[in-house]
Amino acid sequence: MVFHSLAFRFIHTADLHLDSPLVSLALRNADLADQVGVASRSALTRIVDLCLAEAVDALLIAGDLWDGGLSSAKTPRFLKQELLRLDEAGIRCFIIRGNHDAISKVTRELDPPSGARVFGPKAKTETFEAGGHLIAVHGVSFAEPVAPGSLLPLYPVAMAGAFNIGMMHSSLNGSVGHDVYAPCSVADLDAHGYDYWALGHIHRRSEHCGRATVVMPGIPQGRDIGEAGTCSVTLVTVDDAGAVVTEQCSVAALRFDRLRIDLADMSDWAEVIEALDAALRDIAHVTRHEAYLVLRPMLMGVTPLAWRIARDLDRLTEEAHTIAASVGGIWIDKLENGTTSQGAGITSQLPIDLVGIVMADLPNDPALLAALAEAARVLMHDLPPELRDLLGDDAAAVAAASGLLLAEGSVQIVARLGAGEVA
Repeated sequence: MVFHSLAFRFIHTADLHLDSPLVSLALRNADLADQVGVASRSALTRIVDLCLAEAVDALLIAGDLWDGGLSSAKTPRFLKQELLRLDEAGIRCFIIRGNHDAISKVTRELDPPSGARVFGPKAKTETFEAGGHLIAVHGVSFAEPVAPGSLLPLYPVAMAGAFNIGMMHSSLNGSVGHDVYAPCSVADLDAHGYDYWALGHIHRRSEHCGRATVVMPGIPQGRDIGEAGTCSVTLVTVDDAGAVVTEQCSVAALRFDRLRIDLADMSDWAEVIEALDAALRDIAHVTRHEAYLVLRPMLMGVTPLAWRIARDLDRLTEEAHTIAASVGGIWIDKLENGTTSQGAGITSQLPIDLVGIVMADLPNDPALLAALAEAARVLMHDLPPELRDLLGDDAAAVAAASGLLLAEGSVQIVARLGAGEVA
């Protein structure tokens, strides 16, 4: 369709997962607890701030506003206040429920202000005017936490003479780390006749521009290192010719990221510390005004210090924590060691290689794992009560943690043997 004057703008987001827990991170670093506790809510506040600053016509939230049954008692009131800010500015808000929302009692009881619409499990179309043109928003919410079949047949045909937006919570054709929900193909969406599809569910951003613009905005606030990198919402402008222009806008208050640090050919321990210091200060300078950073430095390269780095990774971690504290605005998740020694893999190292193979297989030995779990149980019994959950609060968790420690310890032992150390 063709517009003869400036049409309208809207912001598209999804998967806020309000009150989603980042407990493990908070437990590891008490300084982060306050930031972690409000990260998802801060993201919503920033989204509303962006709506007001850009003077958009609407905010679209394509599912998983909540995180299942988890909710602080203060969050429903907080959400109502944020929606009221939009309402007072004349900005409409359209919300569909995703699989997590279907579990949430809070979502079912939400009493939105007059300018907000929450779609139900039956397809509905909401219309409004912007820029002198008719906008039709079509939405379907999850009634249950699962949706094994496509929801696309529920959506009505495109409304003639309107700019048609479809809101859907869907896994599309599937994505690693995401269960299958309301599956459908981008080609099917493209052929349905709408102008824009506002999707949700998959936490990585993607965009398809064909007959329709199909956007998965990704999660606006990452929750762990698995959701590293830039998280954003999508600002959409429909110009006077009906063309759709999209722009990523970062709103995260807390950002997770990996940081590669090249230690190749370094032979002095001080050089390693200097490289770590420089890398942390550089990234802090570049991202200082974006968000708090939770970093996982990845030490890479071939270096004669590889064995010492493996052995003393705990010392390097403490160095990283100290540097991050001095810089400010950075927290260290953990250090990953990907360094190797110059002699690694040479056939003359056959005895060490054989030891490495044997050590690598230790975590697969059921008898050894059972013995470790029993030793851990005895150790936990002798610890003060407040430390007895250190490896987990049930037998399965303790066994899993013991296996992980065995795997990590094996790597360190092989590194020390490779350097010719004598225990």
